[in-house]
Amino acid sequence: MEPGNNFGTQDNGKTAGIISYFTIIGWLIAYFAFHQNNKTSLGSYQLRQTLLFHIAFMVVRWGLSIILGAMWLSTGFISLYSLLRLVDLAFFILWIIGFIGAVQGEKKEIPLLGDRAQTMFPSI
Repeated sequence: MEPGNNFGTQDNGKTAGIISYFTIIGWLIAYFAFHQNNKTSLGSYQLRQTLLFHIAFMVVRWGLSIILGAMWLSTGFISLYSLLRLVDLAFFILWIIGFIGAVQGEKKEIPLLGDRAQTMFPSI
């Protein structure tokens, strides 16, 4: 960083936390652009949570799509579509809870994931 550029130095990790909620690409930007050279406890907390959130979402969503897609002929398209929408809604609610905490600059735990994320990724 240039000496006159105080963009990331006045931040307490809130910016990295907010950006990390916007897809895995946002997480990568938050980690490498905002957190790597300016590590804060709030930024680390939010980055750990969102990393597990993004991984869990991809595994659950893609896993259900693959498993249930194979059963599509027997279950019907409507029930598969409805189940996937319920999973999307559940993850969206978890995302909102975590995002509100990031915007408020708090260490607000994402239910079901937040506590586990803090122990799974201690090096972040």
